[in-house]
Amino acid sequence: MIRVRPYTLSDYPCLLQVQQEAFPPPFPQELWWSEEQIAAHTETFPEGALLVEIDGEVVGSSTSLLVSNADKPHTWEEISDNGFLRQTHDPYGDTLYGIDLCVRPIARGKGVAKTIYDAQKQTVIKLELKRYAAVCRIPGYSAVARHYSPQQYVDLVKSGDYHDTVLSFMLKQGLNPTRIQPNYVEDAESLNYGVFVEWKP
Repeated sequence: MIRVRPYTLSDYPCLLQVQQEAFPPPFPQELWWSEEQIAAHTETFPEGALLVEIDGEVVGSSTSLLVSNADKPHTWEEISDNGFLRQTHDPYGDTLYGIDLCVRPIARGKGVAKTIYDAQKQTVIKLELKRYAAVCRIPGYSAVARHYSPQQYVDLVKSGDYHDTVLSFMLKQGLNPTRIQPNYVEDAESLNYGVFVEWKP
């Protein structure tokens, strides 16, 4: 049985395991969530701190915050307060902004990420927000970058001519790509490009 619930500080060991399995080396260990960051998430905006269990086992998690300035150019570090949320969460923000979503490899393909996105959409509706937004990776881009601009690549993925493991999934969840975000986060596969995506109720 799959279910989504808020995470708490006591869930930290399980959340760390999710991060370690979802982002194994050479992903930098210092970028996994720290106990202090998890505490900040649950204190600052508990509605955005979610985990997913299958038969009682934690298999995925996500973190989001409320913002009003998502349409301004920004990096992941800037909008997430380096992952702490305290300085950038706006209780009166109109956008639920996702900064993290990860799923353990053993649970991929079982609807975990879809469950999270569905829960986030419900949060948007419950809080009467304007939208859900995030900046997603385009890991398939580096392989074809010599032929296409980032925008051309996004258009090809939207039309179904190319499959991108992240962006194609976002499209299936009803998220609409609206712009390219250069230098969003260091990511060799995406050549540091991100794609701003949004869902409106």
